[in-house]
Amino acid sequence: MKAPDFRLSDGRLHAIAVCGRARDRYSGRMITAQPVPILKDNYAWLLRDGATGAVAIVDPADPAPVAAAIDAAGGRLDLILLTHHHNDHIAGTDEIRARYGARVVGARADAHRLPALDQAVGEGDRVALGATQGRVIATPGHTRGHIAFYFADGGVLLCGDTLFTLGCGRLLEGSAAEMFASLRKLAALPPETGVYCGHEYTESNARFALHADPENAALRAYAERARALRAEGRPTVPSRLGDELAANPFLRAPEVAGFADLRARKDRF
Repeated sequence: MKAPDFRLSDGRLHAIAVCGRARDRYSGRMITAQPVPILKDNYAWLLRDGATGAVAIVDPADPAPVAAAIDAAGGRLDLILLTHHHNDHIAGTDEIRARYGARVVGARADAHRLPALDQAVGEGDRVALGATQGRVIATPGHTRGHIAFYFADGGVLLCGDTLFTLGCGRLLEGSAAEMFASLRKLAALPPETGVYCGHEYTESNARFALHADPENAALRAYAERARALRAEGRPTVPSRLGDELAANPFLRAPEVAGFADLRARKDRF
């Protein structure tokens, strides 16, 4: 798979550069995020703090490609960050921990169904990756214990299966009201935030989004960019939160009832 294209909708480079320092709009900030394609359509994310070289991996479900990415980046791993308990996000955790001696961070509310945690966290807690601080955001809906990690110094939102490009996670455990509230939290972040979600779902999500909101010009342009990227073998993530706010029908739903109807329609689509 080719390296992801970090151009924004206006052609500028997004500040998060794969295996490089974050500059441009985030002058002086130095976090990097590298996608690690795993399983059928998942992404693990390899993070590096440019100031200290500290490294984290997010949701390492498949140990072989994850270990290959870590080794190619220098063989250092400090943290394993888990967004939720589903096996396609956590299955490789213990093997990766044993290989690199990394500490595991996950939701306190889900500690009973996650690998053993070295740091159990909840809403508002901080996670240090070298000189970089990440904030924990509780995002129930897809699962009750789902969390996201937001690194403001670099604009990186690691949102697992809560927010997807042009979509959101299924309501497997939580309610529509809980997911709507979770998405409102994420929508309040700066619009230049990068959305680093857990799956490559953009093209399939775009088909429903265009069905639900066919007159949205921003959505049509987004869907065409995604189609072109996939035709070139490129990831469509990360996206830019501002582009999601303009095009993602689940973020555009004005109230819970409308969101619930939209989610139910997507489940039947």
